[in-house]
Amino acid sequence: MTTLGTIPGIPVWGSLVFVMPWILAALAVLPIIYWLLKATPPSPRRVTFPAIRLLLDLRTQEETPDRTPLWLLALRLLVAALIIVALARPILNPGDDLPGTGPVLVVVDNGWAAAAGWDDRQEALSSIIDRAARQDRRIAILPTAPAADATPASAPRAVRADDADDIAAGLAPLPWPVDRAAAAEALAEFETGSGVHSIWLSDGLDAPGTDTLATVLADMGSVQATVPDTTQTARLLAPPDLDTRQLTVPVHRSSAGDEEEVAIRLIAADGRLLDQRPARFAEDATTASASFDLPADLRNEAVRAEIDGAFTAGAVALLDERWRRRPVGIVGDPSDSGAQPLLDEYHYLSSALEPFSDIRTGSLTDLADGGAAVIMVPDSVPLSLADRQRAEEFARTGGIVVRFAGPRLAVAEDPLVPVPLRSGDRILSGALTWSEPMALAPFDDASPFAGLSAPEDIRVERQVLAQPTGDLASRSWARLEDGTPLVTAVRRDDGWLVLLHTTATPEWSNLPLTGVFVEMLQRLVALSEGRSTATDANEAATLDPLQTLAANGQLGPAPPTALPIAVASLGEPQIGPRHPPGFYGTADARRAVSLGAGVAPPAPLVFEPEGIATASYETAPEIDLMPWLLTAALCLLVIDGIVALVLRGLVPFGERVAQPGGTGTVGSLLIAIMIAGIGAGAGIGAGTIMVLSAESARADTGVTDDRTLRAATNTYLAYVETGMPGVDDVSRSGLEALAAVLRGRTSVDAAGAMAVNPASDDLTFFPLIYWPVPPEHPDLSSEAVDRVNDYLAHGGMIVFDTRDRGLSTQGFGGTPAGRRLQSLAGTLDIPALERVPEDHVLTRAFYLLQDFPGRYAEGDVWVETPAERVNDGVSGVVIGGNDWASAWARDDTGRAMYPIAGGGERQREMSYRFGVNLVIYALTGNYKADQVHVPAILERLTQ
Repeated sequence: MTTLGTIPGIPVWGSLVFVMPWILAALAVLPIIYWLLKATPPSPRRVTFPAIRLLLDLRTQEETPDRTPLWLLALRLLVAALIIVALARPILNPGDDLPGTGPVLVVVDNGWAAAAGWDDRQEALSSIIDRAARQDRRIAILPTAPAADATPASAPRAVRADDADDIAAGLAPLPWPVDRAAAAEALAEFETGSGVHSIWLSDGLDAPGTDTLATVLADMGSVQATVPDTTQTARLLAPPDLDTRQLTVPVHRSSAGDEEEVAIRLIAADGRLLDQRPARFAEDATTASASFDLPADLRNEAVRAEIDGAFTAGAVALLDERWRRRPVGIVGDPSDSGAQPLLDEYHYLSSALEPFSDIRTGSLTDLADGGAAVIMVPDSVPLSLADRQRAEEFARTGGIVVRFAGPRLAVAEDPLVPVPLRSGDRILSGALTWSEPMALAPFDDASPFAGLSAPEDIRVERQVLAQPTGDLASRSWARLEDGTPLVTAVRRDDGWLVLLHTTATPEWSNLPLTGVFVEMLQRLVALSEGRSTATDANEAATLDPLQTLAANGQLGPAPPTALPIAVASLGEPQIGPRHPPGFYGTADARRAVSLGAGVAPPAPLVFEPEGIATASYETAPEIDLMPWLLTAALCLLVIDGIVALVLRGLVPFGERVAQPGGTGTVGSLLIAIMIAGIGAGAGIGAGTIMVLSAESARADTGVTDDRTLRAATNTYLAYVETGMPGVDDVSRSGLEALAAVLRGRTSVDAAGAMAVNPASDDLTFFPLIYWPVPPEHPDLSSEAVDRVNDYLAHGGMIVFDTRDRGLSTQGFGGTPAGRRLQSLAGTLDIPALERVPEDHVLTRAFYLLQDFPGRYAEGDVWVETPAERVNDGVSGVVIGGNDWASAWARDDTGRAMYPIAGGGERQREMSYRFGVNLVIYALTGNYKADQVHVPAILERLTQ
């Protein structure tokens, strides 16, 4: 390795290093190259040779330069010097040599926090590998995040630079936290030897096991930790608060500092931006929040909140039904509470529901028809027979009807209840009773209230009692401590009918004054999302992974290594390879598991052990100059080639030049550039030799138009212009799409589609002509008939398409388009036809086909009979009515332009395959049919 010191004037770039300096010895060959270039005789110049101009341009003296121009010599010597210097592998700003003489250990934080700056870590890792390779040292790479398959971390292995590059290329950030303690344990088996140097590419955040890992690295040898700037460390988005009217999303940063603002976005399931709000970090604050006050319908569409521009799993908070504001109706008029709102049921219900629901009031019928998901029916509101019938219908169609007991229900016979009730109410306190107020019993695991704690100070003084029945236990969701039901419910098809056996006011119990009352109503409202209560309420139940977040915050299918998560752990999930962040459950009832729910707020990385040097990712990167020098040499070779063409007279200014063979100006220029670039050592002078050029040949043949030249030098699929724009546009779009399919699937380099007029255009350039025949097709002129007959006689192929799926056993006269084709065919030399046989080459020219669908699939396809075939047995005429061009046609965006009748996209694919077989058949003829003779030919050759 050779160092050329600091480049003057550019101190930021440091020094220049040559990885293979011995190649620079080839610069001594430049004088020999100079002598060879100078001694090489000049090449002749090519000019046109019309006979008359021979005498006009004739000169009395012969000019033969004996040397290459000096400036051209300098250009070619510069090319040679650039190639030699490039092969010596110069590197700008190579960085200092790594300390130590043993292996280099690179510890890489590849958890969720590393995703945002992963490119910086990849560049730093690549630079470390290059520097270690220049010192001929081995490299060991240890990621700190648990592997995706949850296998325990193993000791890293020191490998050569090439193998380290492969390991580095396979590293990727993972959507869970790092486990530095496990990484420290893995290093216990690392065979360090002596002179080891460790480089820690950190994510800048503290984590459990940081001090342990730092101590282990310091004990092994010298350590350098690369730490991102605090403004570049990852932000963490916490799940929004549940019990607020607004959707408030907290965001955390690792270090307090200057004021900062980040944008929080709410995203719908289809990717739409619903709203965006700023979250402002105050000076010296590490937490900020953004609040969204949206209409319930718009808020309920949100499935994720994310930090704008932060592409990490921690910058995403997933949202499920818990954060949706359900429209809840309270039957009655709140204005009726008068001057005593604290005694009114509406006051207590609305106060409990308002933080998480969109409250509406009115009659039961209006609420049911107005889109409410849950309807609360206080005891003070009388229900008519029509109201009860409407409530039953509402529940059966998926709604939730929640009733509250009270004096009215205690004395009335009301069938709109989940269980039969006893007449009257049960009084548990007072001067005339021996009983005491009852407390709540713990909630059953099968109850929607499972997991809620029943405060000991709740007392129920009065209740309506249920009649003992065989199914009373299964219908009881909450009980008093003596076992009597407090909340009962019954399923009504897709909905629920629920009854609280006490009042919604403190008149019969102090339950409405407690927080558990709010939580119970929240659980009842959550039932309207259609979620299985057995799955969501039972803490012992598990939810299968549905979709998971990648490290960059994008949702995708759950990996096979992800396991179901317990409902009990949803509050504080253990995020890792077994439970990555994402959605769990089913498509209809999914629960969000966000990284912010299971990870502590970020804190800055602090190293306790002494002797650990720190560095930043923001350093001047190493620049390998070899690609730049080789690119410059290639550009100079191209310039040299162009100069060669100009000096040879192949690119005269102001006129076109076509080479023999029809390559044209562009083709000649490219061929000459390649030749000149490969043989750049050949001398070019100004000597002149007059030869016959292609100008006179073109004048003789009359081939002067661009269209004919393109048709002659490229493979175009042709279609006959009918004069009807709609038909012609379909033909052009269909053949253009078929040409693209041919380029993508076969070796046929189809240039595209070209319209032809049989009366005026030369058809010999086209292997296949697509001819749509609408009923209004004009008659053919005598010139067109002669050209078409000549085209068919000399091996051309025409596909007639009536586009009406009308060709059948009755022949061609069954439809208007068929009769028009019959009329046109009468003027052409069309041979006898038959349906395509099962063994015809069209069925196996490229794809194996049994039928030949287009937009339609019912019509038959006809070809020449074997007795009529000439041109090596190839059918020159194919007739059908399946409208193939419409099936092939695609617009500029690649979308199909016309629907398929019957078979869908499978039929469209088969139509493409038939088109490919058509073109291959037109180009190769009976090649596939000849394959049956291959065994006999091989047997004869071996005799």
